[in-house]
Amino acid sequence: MNITAEMVKELREKTGAGMMDCKKALTEAGGDPEKAVEILRKKGLSAAAKKAGRIASEGIIGAYVHMDKIGVLVEVNCETDFVARTDDFKTLVKDIAMHIAAANPRYLSRDDIAPDVIEKEKEIFKEQIKGKPEHVVDRIVQGKLEKFYSENCLLEQIFVKDPEQKKTIKDIVTEAIARLGENIVIRRFVRYQLGEEL
Repeated sequence: MNITAEMVKELREKTGAGMMDCKKALTEAGGDPEKAVEILRKKGLSAAAKKAGRIASEGIIGAYVHMDKIGVLVEVNCETDFVARTDDFKTLVKDIAMHIAAANPRYLSRDDIAPDVIEKEKEIFKEQIKGKPEHVVDRIVQGKLEKFYSENCLLEQIFVKDPEQKKTIKDIVTEAIARLGENIVIRRFVRYQLGEEL
């Protein structure tokens, strides 16, 4: 696989790691950028990975209202008030709020899903594939569960503003961490839809 300068540049922007480290990671990953990020993180070379452990207690609460029918409030934290006031950070928060309005996630991450909800989903999936050979059932159920996470967990959803890139909300946040030099955390969100639960 030919590792291009553009691929190295993109990985560098995403992780904040050095050029040679990015090139080595891409070569080792066979050109797969997601695997390359993992390789860098395992080696402790990803700046974003290092920053992810730092406390983020500043930030802003972003709001977005769509056609007076859907409203979103989202709290996104960073480490300093200085970064919280930058246009880059404010744009990130607005994009996340717009995404929540459009994609309607039920949870922030898979860690927020109660175990009984996961068990109920597994039961439904098993019912859907009744009659399949026993040795493939677990694999199919796990695949369906991963799809459930990617559809319902904010951090795992594909960013609605740029679906061709196949970047998740977590990827967008990681790129912002590398760009802004601070840990960034989506703390919580709430989404209202006019007339729901009536």
